[in-house]
Amino acid sequence: MTTVLVVDDQPLQRYGFRMLLDSVPGTEVVGEAAHGAEAVRKAAGLRPDVVLMDVRMPGMDGIEATRRIVATGGRSRVLVLTTFDLDEYVHAALRAGASGFLLKDARPDELLAGIRAVAAGDAVIAPTLTRRLLHEFARLVPPGADGTGEDARLSALTEREREILVAVGKGWTNSEIAARFVLSESTVKTHVGRVLSKIGARDRVQAVIFAYDHGLARPHAG
Repeated sequence: MTTVLVVDDQPLQRYGFRMLLDSVPGTEVVGEAAHGAEAVRKAAGLRPDVVLMDVRMPGMDGIEATRRIVATGGRSRVLVLTTFDLDEYVHAALRAGASGFLLKDARPDELLAGIRAVAAGDAVIAPTLTRRLLHEFARLVPPGADGTGEDARLSALTEREREILVAVGKGWTNSEIAARFVLSESTVKTHVGRVLSKIGARDRVQAVIFAYDHGLARPHAG
């Protein structure tokens, strides 16, 4: 059972998410929150697998709530929902440790798939927006800013793992990486897992940020 905490300042929006999620076997809404501070409290108490987080809310917004939830080191992972595909707040949310984001107008099957992926330890970014997001992210974040600890983490990667990291940084899916390097998807998944472990990234989104920070990916590459 995947447990979900729904966070949104709009009662009707919360109701809609609850109706959808509770109608699907294997998914259960264990709580709702109308603002960030309430989300932090309920995440600590309910320990949901996934926090479905709105960004723009009165009081504590979704970014700060995400930062505080992730900082506890608990089991809950945050999936941000936004109305705008390149909302500047989404970049900050990813920085805060969110495991991805989807648009609020995503199809029900996309939302459910995103929740399952995040609960399973993967990360999700609205598929049609991945490269646009990465382009914008690269524009906002200068690469290679952290020159101290990067060498040790990068040097720990094998040549193939570094290639995989670069591909992840470009926004490629596992199937795209498998096709490019003539590998099975299970092998790619294993490589990605090792890369995440070696660079200390929680998930794929954080690996993308790492790749940009260290100059391994560029907006128009691949």
